[in-house]
Amino acid sequence: MSNPVTSTVGAEGRRERWVAVGYLLPALVVFGLFIFWPLVKSILLSVQGTDILGNPSGYVGFVNYTRMFSDPDFLQVLWVTFAFTLLTVIPSIAIALVIALLLQSRIRGVRFFRTAFALPFAFSVATASVIFGVLFNPASGVLNGILSHLGIDKVQWLTNPDLALWSVSGATVWMQVGYNLLVLSAGLGALPEDVMEAARLDGASGLRLQRSIVMPLLTPQLFFLIVVGTIHSLQSFGQIKILTVGGPEDRTTTLVYSIYEQAFANNNSNYGYASAQAMVLLLIVLVITALQFGVLERRVFYR
Repeated sequence: MSNPVTSTVGAEGRRERWVAVGYLLPALVVFGLFIFWPLVKSILLSVQGTDILGNPSGYVGFVNYTRMFSDPDFLQVLWVTFAFTLLTVIPSIAIALVIALLLQSRIRGVRFFRTAFALPFAFSVATASVIFGVLFNPASGVLNGILSHLGIDKVQWLTNPDLALWSVSGATVWMQVGYNLLVLSAGLGALPEDVMEAARLDGASGLRLQRSIVMPLLTPQLFFLIVVGTIHSLQSFGQIKILTVGGPEDRTTTLVYSIYEQAFANNNSNYGYASAQAMVLLLIVLVITALQFGVLERRVFYR
């Protein structure tokens, strides 16, 4: 004879599970339609050829991957992608960290300065890119106007192959500093006051206090920004499209922009080859993120 208490508990448990599934179902549908299915479709397209209209023409195996890694232009794309990531992630975090530490000082108008330095976070990529397009304009740009007053010849910020990537990277750093500053300022505001006071009583001050106490306590925020910033830089597109269109001489063509060119620019419709590049981008993001968690997270101090 069954125990009525056990039957009631079992029925209640099943009901709670169905309620949980009901709450999760909308999110699962959204993820399935906009993340998992596009991922599966990209994997399938990466091993297929495409006709002139972009329609799959049949299974071709790893032809797209073989073509990709034997193409010297693709190797340059990888180099530009990694260089762009290094030129944006590290400087944006370092600059934000210095500003955040300076803003911890008790100076007049500190709220104004915090708002001003965090303001770039409020700008969209398109808006910020247009602003920097005006600044970098070789004929009437503000930067060249300043240089001309100093007696320096005008600089081709976006058309010089040796400067274009640096210019786009500088604009990207400006865009990312605001968000990084907000995260680091929040981390500094949450530092345990008893630990800071004990360190000061022990004689720690200035750079010693920042290096020995503040920096270790900020490692969770720094680790988060490194991981998120790396993924964000690897996926950057808008500023490159608006400022340089991948030029000059493909010096600013990153992997994401190359995917766009192969799939959509100039009616290429080469979806198979673009999907193969997208799979390489996915692999790069996964590998770098795994390395960051395997190496950097060991140095993170979770209090």
